[in-house]
Amino acid sequence: MTDWSSTVELAGCNPNWKDNISSLLDDIEWSREIRPIVEKIRNGQRLDLTDGILLYNHTDLFEIGLLATCSKKSRFGDYVFFNSNVHINQTNVCVLSCKFCAFSRTKRSKDAYSLTIENYLDELEKYSKVVDEVHSVGGLHPDWDVDYYCELFAAVKSKFPHISIKALTAVEIKHLSKVSNVSIEEVFSKLINAGLDSLPGGGAEILNDKIRDIICYGKETSSEYIEIHRAAHKSGIPSNCTMLFGTIETTEDRLEHMFQIRSLADETSMVQCFVPYPFLPDSTRLPEAQLATSNEILRTIAISRLILDNVPHIKAYRMNIGDNLAELALNFGADDVDGTVGRESIMHLAGATSSLDYDKYQLGKLISDAGYIPIIRDTKYENFSQYVIKPPKRVRRLKMAS
Repeated sequence: MTDWSSTVELAGCNPNWKDNISSLLDDIEWSREIRPIVEKIRNGQRLDLTDGILLYNHTDLFEIGLLATCSKKSRFGDYVFFNSNVHINQTNVCVLSCKFCAFSRTKRSKDAYSLTIENYLDELEKYSKVVDEVHSVGGLHPDWDVDYYCELFAAVKSKFPHISIKALTAVEIKHLSKVSNVSIEEVFSKLINAGLDSLPGGGAEILNDKIRDIICYGKETSSEYIEIHRAAHKSGIPSNCTMLFGTIETTEDRLEHMFQIRSLADETSMVQCFVPYPFLPDSTRLPEAQLATSNEILRTIAISRLILDNVPHIKAYRMNIGDNLAELALNFGADDVDGTVGRESIMHLAGATSSLDYDKYQLGKLISDAGYIPIIRDTKYENFSQYVIKPPKRVRRLKMAS
């Protein structure tokens, strides 16, 4: 099977994955410490806070990765997913000044920018023949209301009807509701009618308000983040959900964050992908950040796969963690590497060094080199196609004249 379809809720996941996992677990000799967790997973029991803490403290990182890989393979076999997308950050002007953010500027900043609709379309046109998704998040511009974004999205759909719009974080939705003096539900109704297809899920940071008051004071509360995504799902559009770790949170805070996402997914079945990514410190104002090691990044991705049994996909966000670690993460429970990206500002201003010009061949090779089968997907995980890696044509060089 080289092409197939799925529902938004299943997102390509094998609906019988729980029946598949036992045979995968049986093939491995597990350590005594981890065996009770293996048995819970085998019996379809959910992991709790105590289990999560044990996984964070377990000395054998590779055993945790192996357990997460069993969970992943029960859902998708050897498939790993990516898409053809471009990130366009529409403005860096923001009414907030979050401590961890290296992107935001005031309107008077010399390097502040705000793309006009024409500018935005011009940027998108550069990639329009090779992408089917535009991912747009940005600052909370004081002058842009919901009608501005409706005009933008309608213009995108008119000129590029094949491109799916994945845009706006929860705090951007809250901001549009406030400046437009309409409810969250009405914001979604207007945006969806204009062309919004899904939410990227960014801005969750850590869903603990004491931490949020320190690292991102003024953003939506934890409950508001969940409620805004619940409203999106009730309006008929799916979302990702994210977690920023490595600031000032504890491992317990990370686990409680995952449990809140799991509860939301229980309720709506519209959380398609979880994206855990570490804090990048360059140019930011959070000197107390503890920063995540490579071990911790891989461990958190693996634990996410084991805790979030009702979220189909776990993403290795290569734009944040880099290509090498993203490739490793495919053996720690991750099954998605995002996409070609093309351009991006927020992560790279914070210190990301991943390539922005990857094409399908390079992403396919990254997946294949990790031992998996590359699968091209659409934005909402409804349509899939196996990607056949074809090496680029060699350039025949003429001999230099002697």
